Amino acid sequence: MIESARTMESMTAAVTTTLAFTKASACGNDFLIASGEGVNDLTSLSRRMCDRHHGIGADGVEWTFSDPEVDIRVRLFNADGSEAEISGNGTRCVAAEISSRTGKQEVAVGTGAGTKTCRLIERRGPSYEFESDMGEAQVGRNFAIETMWLRVVGTEVSMGNPHYVIFVDQFPEDWRRQAALIQTQPQFPSGTNVEYVVVRSREEIEIRLFERGVGETLSSGTGSCASAVAAIASGRAVSPVKVIAPGGTQLVTWDKRVLLRGPATLVCRGEFLYEPSWRI
Repeated sequence: MIESARTMESMTAAVTTTLAFTKASACGNDFLIASGEGVNDLTSLSRRMCDRHHGIGADGVEWTFSDPEVDIRVRLFNADGSEAEISGNGTRCVAAEISSRTGKQEVAVGTGAGTKTCRLIERRGPSYEFESDMGEAQVGRNFAIETMWLRVVGTEVSMGNPHYVIFVDQFPEDWRRQAALIQTQPQFPSGTNVEYVVVRSREEIEIRLFERGVGETLSSGTGSCASAVAAIASGRAVSPVKVIAPGGTQLVTWDKRVLLRGPATLVCRGEFLYEPSWRI
């Protein structure tokens, strides 16, 4: 019996892997940060870790990799396991994690949408404020989405990832249902992030966000940028623009390049236990 118990304990230890992680939040948009070196099946593991009932819970995982050309390289996986080009808020969370460990005042993060440099403005304990160079925005066409029960007009904006920005006088009660339907339309073969925008003044907008692979989020860095850029490009606002989301406020400046200023807070560090053979 003793030998049998030892065998079972050995088998359990052999199939359980420990993965160190940091959880961080930027205006309620929360991410897990973990090394992806040597990790197999990032898709399934991301889904498991992001599960808010059976995992840790997050909007996505920023998997980190060493790269001599930047301070850190990342691959972003959404809560549903799909991979995205970039998250502005997630990038800022990664910068906070790197800064906390190295003391760097400027962090270069390699993303699927290019290198983004985050400059530290202020630190208060585990909370950081960065201004991130988000690169150049591409403002596309205005076009309508029409279905049997919905018609909206929006603007395409690329921040290295796709956005469809819709200006409204007030947020529709069923905006989440609308956004989910918009994401499935053939105009977006790779999906899109949907933002509803109410212009409060020439310097301030309020947004609601429905992101690819996640659904509704409390905030979004690239969504804030895309919404501000669309507002400025259409003459509804002037730079810089204060962008108010349910999770908090960020500041977007657009003059050829887009600068995003906002907070990132390190929430906790821990270890995630999983079996490498799991498929979710």
